[in-house]
Amino acid sequence: MRILVTGGSGFIGSSLTERLLGLGHQVLVIDNFYTSDEENIKHLVDNPNLEVVCHDVTNPYSAEVDAIYHLACPASPVHYQRFPVQTIKTSVIGSLNMLELAYKLQIPILLSSTSEVYGDPQISPQVEEYWGNVNPIGIRSCYDEGKRAAETLFFDYHRQFNVNIKIARIFNTYGPNMSLNDGRVVSNFIVQALKSEDITIYGDGSQTRSFCYVDDLIDGLIKLMESPGSVHGPINLGNPTERTVKNLADLVIAKTKSKSQVIFHELPQDDPKQRKPDISKARDILNWEPKIDIDQGLENTIKYFKTKV
Repeated sequence: MRILVTGGSGFIGSSLTERLLGLGHQVLVIDNFYTSDEENIKHLVDNPNLEVVCHDVTNPYSAEVDAIYHLACPASPVHYQRFPVQTIKTSVIGSLNMLELAYKLQIPILLSSTSEVYGDPQISPQVEEYWGNVNPIGIRSCYDEGKRAAETLFFDYHRQFNVNIKIARIFNTYGPNMSLNDGRVVSNFIVQALKSEDITIYGDGSQTRSFCYVDDLIDGLIKLMESPGSVHGPINLGNPTERTVKNLADLVIAKTKSKSQVIFHELPQDDPKQRKPDISKARDILNWEPKIDIDQGLENTIKYFKTKV
């Protein structure tokens, strides 16, 4: 197949691109390199099955492809709070442009949505039927509401034009190719620990996250794309093992043998206090669940960051 990956040089996109090439597909990456890193796919550029085009998905795009993975969007708080208008334009206008292409070609299209559509949840674990608790005018809204609007567009294109859509709600994911300064806890903690700097926790550290290693997530995305046409989602993809942010900091310190100390700062506005996916649908429909535990995943990620710090 010839597969289009938007945001294909980003953290998740680059891992997906490499996996698809390994499976023998031709991959067309489009990326404006606004927040992603060309280094993530530099080792792949000599592959004859890879084509990379610098393009912003907020502008229409046309190509002959067999499927679309729509991953383009700033996904870390540092980036989307710095570029809020660009972020929501990418989610809304970018999704419109990719859906138009999928409709024109009559091909499946997958949206990388997010657990942030649940906002600061009032139920745990989060199930796909939960409508969420989202502030529509907060500093995170450009991302949270942008992805919610993208999901709406996807389902409207399915209902009105019968486009074969797939929606993955991605929970906290980590691994190689993460940006050093993306503001997410795993990368923050590892970089601070390797530099023997204070490890900064926002809030008291009791807030929880569920961390999924990127290879497991890629397995889930591909299984969702290859699922029957009757499967549209949304489907949660994440690790259901919940842990506190303080526990993660302690794990990173232990694995890096760092002398870093943990310090606490005020919790940012609308920062969710809990993240725990219910992955029953992923298990039942896709026969998918994470396989790589936090110990192995952190060791792989720390090894990667040691080459960058």
